[in-house]
This record gives sequence, structure tokens and C-alpha cells, in this order.
Amino acid sequence: MEEEQIVIGKGTWIDKVADTLIKREKKLGHNLNLIRVESGLGASGIPHIGSMADAVRAYGIALALQNFGFKSELIAYSDDMDGLRKIPQGLPNWLQDHIAKPVSTIPDPFGSCHSSYGMHMSSLLLDGLDKAGIKYRFQSGSDSYRQGTLVKQIDTILKSRVKIGQKIAEFVGQEKYTEVLPYFPICHNCGRLYTAVAQEYLPDERRVTYICKGGRIGKEEIKGCGNIGEADIARGEGKLAWKVEFAARWQALDVRFEAYGKDIMDSVRVNDWIADEILGYPHPLHVKYEMFLDKAGKKISKSSGNVLTPQMWLRYGTPESILLLLFKRIAGTRHVGLDDVPTLMDEYDYYEDVYFGKVTEDNPAKLTKVKGIYEYINKLHPPKKADLHIPYRFIAQQASIFPPDDGNRDEKVFNRLLKYGMVKGDSIESIRYKIMLASNWGDDNNAKNDEKYEVQLSDLHIKALQELIEAMRPFKGIPDSPDNARNLQSKVFSIARENGIEPKEFFTLLYRMFLNAEKGPRIGNYILDLGTERATSMLKRYLSS
Repeated sequence: MEEEQIVIGKGTWIDKVADTLIKREKKLGHNLNLIRVESGLGASGIPHIGSMADAVRAYGIALALQNFGFKSELIAYSDDMDGLRKIPQGLPNWLQDHIAKPVSTIPDPFGSCHSSYGMHMSSLLLDGLDKAGIKYRFQSGSDSYRQGTLVKQIDTILKSRVKIGQKIAEFVGQEKYTEVLPYFPICHNCGRLYTAVAQEYLPDERRVTYICKGGRIGKEEIKGCGNIGEADIARGEGKLAWKVEFAARWQALDVRFEAYGKDIMDSVRVNDWIADEILGYPHPLHVKYEMFLDKAGKKISKSSGNVLTPQMWLRYGTPESILLLLFKRIAGTRHVGLDDVPTLMDEYDYYEDVYFGKVTEDNPAKLTKVKGIYEYINKLHPPKKADLHIPYRFIAQQASIFPPDDGNRDEKVFNRLLKYGMVKGDSIESIRYKIMLASNWGDDNNAKNDEKYEVQLSDLHIKALQELIEAMRPFKGIPDSPDNARNLQSKVFSIARENGIEPKEFFTLLYRMFLNAEKGPRIGNYILDLGTERATSMLKRYLSS
């Protein structure tokens, strides 16, 4: 007899993490009136899909906590006190004058739409979260420092500087903080972090003395201005080093969960110890996730120019397709690019069809997981019924038949769908939106250069396809009238039967070759609308391999 699987919550990794968190919080004796989860927003470069993943997944945990009956909140914490270390690709060279300055003090390089460089970068990620329907409480790091939110923690950490310096050296082999304070003052004269070296902490005055000697950012030496001064820790005149800052804000903001990428494992390890042993605050529950890589296997980076932003994705895909990408799993390295958009768009349709029973899923574990992820994508408020689904690549392909500058192109594509009987009246708005997205993708990714999909061809299939190519010749250039479409459709039926192939099997094969789909519009209409020359070219590619 098979052992019955126990389903936690909605049966996803999100529920398992939330369940572990609740059990841990109860064991620690914490107040459960409000459970806060946190996500850090990088403000020093263009936010990418990996940056959004951190916040979206944390929000998923917050949703699961709510599903379990607990009040929860996501804090989106902008690290806008960080100094600018290098100029991201494509940004103006005048930013060189602001290297090592806090990004919250640097002018907006995109104009005057935001109060600072840091706020502009943060707003790009917040825009992605807003469009995806993610609820959060925004917290600016520079405001936290200026308003004194972290003063108590800074004071405790700086008083324990010797012990902390020794522990950092022991944990990660970094000797730096055995000699200097884990605090970066902002030089009053040149306005830079990292160049003003902290000398001494004056606890009675809550000030840090410093000399602007200069510092190193990566391999670059940054000259100091020589200024000698004092930084007031209560007025945002400096910031904690990353090796200790997470712990300070965890306690100050009462954070119970924060995920992290493996690139900052050492920092998290040190911060956990500081939270536990120095601040007396049990560190949050963590989940480690792998990094997002581009298709070449390189890390998606704010400064290397291979950045994939939420805005880029949303030009081609729905918010739901992003959430599916980010929610369906957390483990393992992800290679992601814009060519994944069509797949994720169709995969979301599959999840929806499974959820509403339009597609049968025989594996109980997979069925539970798919339904659970679908509900989280829809913030635990799924629609009442499934939408109408048309394959994304089919729409992009239809749009490619018309010139991009045709002002009525979307309407012409929509009319094609009507002609094929693929559109119903109550789904018009969502289909028009999908036409716009797929048309954008087709334009930018050259949908006219049709993709070749994975299909298995038997000798009979090859012979039938060769005959179909010959049968299409007389239809070149003729109008796509109902009679002509019926005649071509009849030819396809005849070719299948004459070669001992079930017509349904042959049609499915053609849909896979043209659209990477199991079904589509009537093949006679479709080929005439696509154009027999283009259809012939597409089929020949499968026969030439």
C-alpha cells in the first residue's frame, strides 16, 4: 500500500518554507501578530529579472503565511546608501565624478524624473513589482540611516568591533575589520564612501572619527581628499559594511525571513552570527537560491550589459508569465532569456487549463503543485474560469505576415483569429493584449525567420510532406477564398490517407512543424494565409536534415 503524501498548504515549495518559518517562530517564542519578510533592492545598477525574483519569492512566502492565517508584510528595502562602484554599461561618463558616492546623493542620470540615481534604479524594480501586482512596503536605506532607525544596532556593533573583526577573519579570512571599524563614513568634504577610513568610535557622542585617505573598489584605487572629520551615526553620515548591515536591519525592522543568493553566502553567515550573538536577535529564516544566468551561462549583471529587466520581459509577456518563471521553483541555476517568453506564456495557459480541469494531469503530485503555483501567481484569488488560449508563437507568426508599420495590423491579426473560429466574444480584451505582446516579440525577434521545432519524421511522413509541397504549388498567389482553402484542406486529407497516415496524426505533425503546438486553425486557411512559399520553405527545412 502506497504511503499517502501529506500536502502542506497548496503543495508547493512556497508552502513548505512558510510552514518551516511558522514552526521556527513558535519555537523561538516570537510574537506572531505580524510576520515580516524582506527583500533587498539593489540601487546601484539597472535592476534585472534576478533582482525581481528576490522580491517576488519573498512575497510568495508572505502570501503563504496569509493562507495559513497569519498577517504578513513584505519589506522592499532599497540599498541606496551603497556607493557607486562602477558605471553600468550605457550610462553617461559624467558619473565617473560620482564614483564611491552614495547612490542616493547622485543626480538621476536619466533626467530629472527622480530625486537621485538610487531612487531611479529602485523605481524600475518597484515598477516591475507594481505591474505584477506584488504588495510591499518600500523602505529606503538612506532614510533608515537619516531617521535613526538603525542607531541602536550601529552603536552595539561598533562597541563590539574587536570581537566582530576577529569573527569575520575567522569565518571568511578577511582581516580588514580587525584593523578598521565595519562602518563607512561619508566624507563631509568630497561626499564619498569607501575613501573615508573610520578611525575610532566615540560612543558617548555616537560619532565616528575618520580620515579621507582613499580606498580600493575592485582593482581601482580611489584617491581620498585628505579631510579629517567625524560622522554622526544618527544622521545618516555613513553606513555599516555589508558584513554587518543585514543583521542591523533585521533587528531594527523585525525581519523573520529573507532569501539570499549564493554570491553573498559569506556575508549572510557573518550577519547571522552578529544577529544571534551581538544583537541578541535570532537571525531570520533563509532560503538560498541559485543565480540567474544568461543563455551563454554568464551571470546576469547590473554592469556587464547582459541585463534582462522586468520592463523588457513585460514588452513581450504578461505579468503572470514572469511570476510563473519565478514561482515554479527556487532550486537550481536558471538560464533565462527573452526567447523563453513564448514558452512561459504557453506554459501559464497550460497551468490554467490544468487548474480548471480542461487538461488532465494524471500525476497527483504534479497536479497539486501546478494548481498551487497557479493560485500563487494569481495572489490566491484565481479567476472564476479559464481564459481562451491561443498559442503565443502562432499569434507572433500571424503578425509577421503584415508589415510592423501597418497601423491596423493588430486588427487584421484579430480578424484572422475570428475567421479561424479561435476567438470568442467574451475573451476579446485578453486576446487583443496577447496580440500586442506577441507582435512586439515577433518584430524584435524576427518571427519571419521561422523556428524549427523538434519533430520525429518516419519515411511515410517524409513522403507525405514531399507530396504536400508539390500539391501546394498550384495554390501559389491565389486568394485565400473559402473554396480555395477547402480545396487545399481536401488535398492534405487525401495525401495523408494515400500514405496510410491517419489525417488527425498528419495534421498534428503539421501543427508541430509550423507552430510547435498540438492543434491550430484549419490547415487549408492557415497555409494560404501564411503563403505557400513561406509554408514550403518551412517544411523543406525539416526534410533537409
